[in-house]
Amino acid sequence: MQIPEPVRLAAVIVPLAGVGALHFPPKTARVIDRLIPDFLPGPKRAWTVGSGVVEVGTAAALSMPRTRSAAATFAVGLLTALWVGNIKMAWDWRGKSPAMRAIAYGRLPLQIPLIAGAKSLR
Repeated sequence: MQIPEPVRLAAVIVPLAGVGALHFPPKTARVIDRLIPDFLPGPKRAWTVGSGVVEVGTAAALSMPRTRSAAATFAVGLLTALWVGNIKMAWDWRGKSPAMRAIAYGRLPLQIPLIAGAKSLR
């Protein structure tokens, strides 16, 4: 049985827009700043805010039928690239408490259905 398109859309748009919005409040932005790999040039906050804009913008583009296919293709690449931050978080938190490690490690497989969902919208 195929999942209806509105459900697949919501399953990708809601996390993208929600997590993207978390890049802007200072308290959550500081946490996200720490996920930015050191090898990227410039201030980490610029990467944090920029990636938030891209995530929210991608969610908006997915919501419009005219831009959905291109946005879905972009979302597949974006979500794959963002996986690097999740992997860095898991690595950085390997010495943290069991609860924090569970959060960091638990995020890794969650990217797979998001990527698959975005791919299904192309």
